[in-house]
Amino acid sequence: MAEDTDSDLTPVDFIQLQEYMEESTLRVKDVIKDFQSGGRLAQHTNGECLDAEGFCCFLKTYLEVDEFPQDFCQRLFRYFRCVEQDGSTPEAQAKHGVLLRDMSCYFSVLEDGQPREKLEFTFKLYDKDGNGHLDSSEVDQIVNQMMRAADYLGWDVPELRSVLEEMIRAIDADNSGTVTLDEWLKGGMNNVPLLVLLGLKVPEKDGQHIWRLKNFTKPAYCCVCENMLLGLRKQGLSCNCCKYTVHSQCANKSREPCAQTFVSAAHKFRVPSHDWVRTDRSASKCQVCQKKIQTLTGRRCAWCHEIRHEECVFTGLSTCELGPLKDHILPPWAIFADTKEHDTTLLNMTPDGHILQVVAVPDTHPLLVFVNPKSGGKQGEKVLSMFQYLLNPRQVYNLSDGGPAPGLRFFRNLRDFRILACGGDGTVGWLLDAIDKADLPVPPQVAILPLGTGNDLARCLRWGGGYEGSDLSEVLKNIEGSELIHMDRWNIEVIQSDAKDSGDPVPTRIINNYFSIGVDAAIAHRFHSMREKQPHKFNSRIKNKLWYLEMASTETINLSYKKLADCLTIECSGKPLDLSSVSIAGIAVVNIPSIYGGTNLWGQSKKPGEPADVTQHDTITDPVVLKTTLQDMTDKRLEVLGLEGVIELGQIYAGLKSAGHRLAQTAQVTIRTSKSLPMQVDGEPWMQPPCTIHITHKNQANMLMAPPEKSFGFFQV
Repeated sequence: MAEDTDSDLTPVDFIQLQEYMEESTLRVKDVIKDFQSGGRLAQHTNGECLDAEGFCCFLKTYLEVDEFPQDFCQRLFRYFRCVEQDGSTPEAQAKHGVLLRDMSCYFSVLEDGQPREKLEFTFKLYDKDGNGHLDSSEVDQIVNQMMRAADYLGWDVPELRSVLEEMIRAIDADNSGTVTLDEWLKGGMNNVPLLVLLGLKVPEKDGQHIWRLKNFTKPAYCCVCENMLLGLRKQGLSCNCCKYTVHSQCANKSREPCAQTFVSAAHKFRVPSHDWVRTDRSASKCQVCQKKIQTLTGRRCAWCHEIRHEECVFTGLSTCELGPLKDHILPPWAIFADTKEHDTTLLNMTPDGHILQVVAVPDTHPLLVFVNPKSGGKQGEKVLSMFQYLLNPRQVYNLSDGGPAPGLRFFRNLRDFRILACGGDGTVGWLLDAIDKADLPVPPQVAILPLGTGNDLARCLRWGGGYEGSDLSEVLKNIEGSELIHMDRWNIEVIQSDAKDSGDPVPTRIINNYFSIGVDAAIAHRFHSMREKQPHKFNSRIKNKLWYLEMASTETINLSYKKLADCLTIECSGKPLDLSSVSIAGIAVVNIPSIYGGTNLWGQSKKPGEPADVTQHDTITDPVVLKTTLQDMTDKRLEVLGLEGVIELGQIYAGLKSAGHRLAQTAQVTIRTSKSLPMQVDGEPWMQPPCTIHITHKNQANMLMAPPEKSFGFFQV
């Protein structure tokens, strides 16, 4: 009896499971093959069941972790076994284990992927005899697994179950009691709530809503049945792009399309016009007659967000001015579905199959938004949906779906567009590399919306250390008022002394922020290894900082790199650097004035003044001159610093000390090592055998620096 009371997953357990899944690169359909007959891990299965040991092995394999918390594994095992026995599954009761197919179906609902692939996978999981048919009991098992996942995702399960049961009755039109794969796919791909549950992110054609489940904090109404969304959590589906709202059971009945993202008729091309969508907003005033709009009697323009009564839509001005975000929006009348293929420089093939011609809107700077949905926990997903509402969805790209290339290709012929990188420093570096490879006619200017932890580059450019949920319209206004700077970027070439030595692969060939060797890289390497094994322990800025502090105090790390100067030499623009007079455990070569999540390692100069008047090939090593030398990420120079040890490093991580030991400012760096040492580039660590490292200037990136924060003094208002 005690076991039964502990068979449910808590919300915290479910969130922890999702965090593990987000870090994994494997798909359940690939892992399940290893546990089936003939697979390399088939010894863990007994028929179609997994015992507790096999279940834990499955989790470690699927989630790509060497260690998995034993108590968490046991709770998951009890959860799956209890639900299966409650569902009277004979096999599970007999074997006292969990069914491999039920567990796989559950995980497939939660993981990223295309709904059609998930529907086909789940069908084949339960089609045991391979005859292409499922009977009603097998379909019920699939629905049960989907409902279990939906429950923890916040759905109204009884309502969703009724929608799926209605779908099943509809696809079994001949009342045969069986469903074919074609019927299952056709029914599933036309069922809006099911598609949302399975993670549909890209509509198949223009005018389709991009739905998401939403818990409303204010009274909301269904735009189909016009009834209020009821329940403790006030659940319903809301379109990311136009905010059209429906009950889950009403979504399949909706006939009102989403806003058009391009025009297909030649007479609409380059003609600014409103696109009115229904809104349930009340208490707003009509901008034509100035009278209050009652619930569900208004229309809102998808582009300028002007609100009018339905009867006032055609009495006001028909020209759309795009509203306060005009400078950033690429409107639909600037995108034309072209069938002429003779001029391929103007054509773009979009993911949903349209060939589009894009033209510039005079006096605007359309914003191309890239979002890393894995950055900052769930922040990335929220930011993605908000930008789909504020801008044209064709300007907003999920980096998990094909990376930056599709967006850069779509905007290629616009000369005055800007880019907003939503993610961490790694995301920014990824985009800058993609811009280099795209060979655009005019390199775009890049702004940053920092997500997650660290964000040293964003801090330097005044975009902050992390997005905290502020109004994104204000972020867009800051982009309009930002300043262009040309940030240095650097090549790093690592030449191994002995090609036979085995080491980790070098993670990147470009430095945007910094490069380091020794004690800090050792801590980063250990941190990185632990985070890969146990990602749930590293899911907040405070936790990460505490882990860094703990690792920085490890005595073995301190002893290993106490005499770092004995196993490396440094040349700055061909000039040897004398390390005999300093005791160092780490070397840092920095490009920007922020490291370790906000620390200025170079520190403030003793007195203000202009940077030293030196040529590009000169190097400053004089300690007196270095005290007054300013750091500048646009001067084509690097700063070289020494770190004394873990105590100093711990003080820097904790913010108790802000500077290392200044060694040089230079335009080129060559480092030679005589033993294996930990290294890192922009926070990506690796172990490197003896080698020679050359760091040289690569190019300059067009970065946008946010306007300074407004300060309000005593006499300012």
